[in-house]
Amino acid sequence: MKRLRGFTLIEVLVAMAVFAVAALAVLNATGQHVNTLGVLEEKTFAAMVADNQLALLVLEGKALSSEKNGSSEMAGRKWYWTIKPTATADSMLRAIDVIVWQDETKRSSIVSVRTYVPAN
Repeated sequence: MKRLRGFTLIEVLVAMAVFAVAALAVLNATGQHVNTLGVLEEKTFAAMVADNQLALLVLEGKALSSEKNGSSEMAGRKWYWTIKPTATADSMLRAIDVIVWQDETKRSSIVSVRTYVPAN
């Protein structure tokens, strides 16, 4: 009797199981990558909003004495921000914090940026 050459059913099932595990790992990694890109995009736009508010504050040239709230439009979304002046140990400098939120309830900030300006 001639012996046929080929894969047995068990070998084929094991190969399919290995492929399935590898495919699931790739799909999982791809899903995490897509989620991370969304978060990074959100943080990037929020940082741009904060930088824009700091630039406007510097261009106004006025010393900020109290907290200022507002909203801005960027990338087709509305961003909510708060500018907080803070005294520092150095009387020559004042810290300015800009905190940016995606929603109006301001539950969880996306980004917070601090800069220092001369105290007037």
